Amino acid sequence: MSGTGNLFIVSGPSGAGKGTIVKELLLRAPAAWVSVSVTTRSPRPGEEDGVHYLFVSDTEFDGLVASGGLLEWASVHGNRYGTPREEVDRRLAEGKQVVLEIDPQGAFQVGALVPKSVLVFVMPPSEEELLRRLKKRGAETEKQIAVRLQTAEKEVALVGKYDHVIINDDVERAADELARLIGSYARGEESNTKSCQ
Repeated sequence: MSGTGNLFIVSGPSGAGKGTIVKELLLRAPAAWVSVSVTTRSPRPGEEDGVHYLFVSDTEFDGLVASGGLLEWASVHGNRYGTPREEVDRRLAEGKQVVLEIDPQGAFQVGALVPKSVLVFVMPPSEEELLRRLKKRGAETEKQIAVRLQTAEKEVALVGKYDHVIINDDVERAADELARLIGSYARGEESNTKSCQ
């Protein structure tokens, strides 16, 4: 995957606010392009196919895996998620600032494939706030929320493997920080030689 664009991997635990920050980012950096992930999970209330995710069947997902159509994929909380490869390749070759909003499993897969990618970890301000956000979504049972919190603890322990950390204590501020970071790479102010090991 060569090109003149930069690949930013925005990652972090479920409930940290990755999606909200990336949505706000597009208002600040309209030239950035955000990849839409495929998933086998059902849409949550308010989610649109092709906007929030590309919702596919298990069979369709299997086909994408078999054909090499995914840059990365992972099973997370009983569902599969992946990043379509072709569109990411094309946007990078066009010189776009490409943003992937994916879980840490996928982040390290992509980081290994694309050594110049920039890994950004979105950190919730506290475990209490993370729990509040997960409950507020109203999409999961108490048992599912408990599993997500356990996973979050393991994911936060990986923070030292990321290039940058953004604490999401305020969405506007966090989105501003991400926009500044992307802008600095786009202008060549940041070193693009990254190691994800």
